[in-house]
Amino acid sequence: MTRVLVVDDEPQIVRALVINLKARTYEVDAAHDGATALRLAAARHPDVVVLDLGLPDMDGVEVIRGLRGWTRVPILVLSARHTSDEKVEALDAGADDYVTKPFGMDELLARLRAAVRRAEPAGDGLKDVIVDTGDFTVDLGAKKVNRGGKDVRLTPTEWHLLEVLVRNGGRLVGQKQLLQEVWGPSYGTETNYLRVYMAQLRRKLEADPSHPKHLVTEPGMGCRFEK
Repeated sequence: MTRVLVVDDEPQIVRALVINLKARTYEVDAAHDGATALRLAAARHPDVVVLDLGLPDMDGVEVIRGLRGWTRVPILVLSARHTSDEKVEALDAGADDYVTKPFGMDELLARLRAAVRRAEPAGDGLKDVIVDTGDFTVDLGAKKVNRGGKDVRLTPTEWHLLEVLVRNGGRLVGQKQLLQEVWGPSYGTETNYLRVYMAQLRRKLEADPSHPKHLVTEPGMGCRFEK
């Protein structure tokens, strides 16, 4: 059973989420501030976190960074902040998706399901598929990346984006296709997601992130993985 941690200081939103999630057989924990959220995450190990950014004791971005210090759990931001810069800040800290308030419950649940799917183990068809670039290796079956003899910690969304590119090695994957494969069919114009996540992957994997050899972006078109 999938366990969800809901973090929001608005009681009516927490209540609505708990009712809807439990009705769909999710297990739910709730926190009304950041400190409680971090404690519950460590104690309960949720499968996905739904997080408001406007918390009473700390900014939600701090919670994201706190979680990313030790876990790859999918994080779905739920916030009234609408500006592109605020979305990019949350994504850059390690969030996997961003939903603005007011929101539709069906859309939120669809995005939550997509976030959970991205964190699931790879299918049998990807076993024993290992790609070596010379700078790092990608093990598609184990969902692992190794650089310099050490495993590189990727979030589920970072991994899924890398996986799509590696599986299409050498071919340009269009922006819309990438967005829909990684985040879901309702996406297609959120190019800031790609910009943020490609930059994160380059920082973690490229020898010179400002001049990438393997994770290449064709402006306005898409991205490509080169060995």
